Amino acid sequence: MEITCASSPESLVALVMTLRLLSQWLAWLLVLAIAVFTLSPIELRPVTAAPANWERFTTFMAIGALLCLGYPQHRWRMVGLVIGLAGLLEVLKRTMWIVPRGVV
Repeated sequence: MEITCASSPESLVALVMTLRLLSQWLAWLLVLAIAVFTLSPIELRPVTAAPANWERFTTFMAIGALLCLGYPQHRWRMVGLVIGLAGLLEVLKRTMWIVPRGVV
C-alpha cells in the first residue's frame, strides 16, 4: 500500500508562486496607502487608539514582511527599501510643511 500526498509538486509550485504574487501586490498597495496617508493633510489621516510610533512600526514591519515574502531572493534589498521609504516619506512630509500626527 502506497501513501501519496494529495498535492503534486506542480501544484505546490503554483501555490508558492501565487502567494509570492499576492504578497507583492499587497506590499505595493500598502506602500501606496502609507504614502497617501503620510502626505495627506492631518485631518484626512486615519486615527486609531494606538500610539503613532506603534502604528509606524507595525506598518513598516508589515510592508517589510510582505516584500520579503514576495521577493525572497532580494530580502536585504527589500529591508533597505523599507528603511529608505520611511526616510523618504519623512523628508517629503517635512518639506511639504505637513505637521506630523504626534505633534498636533
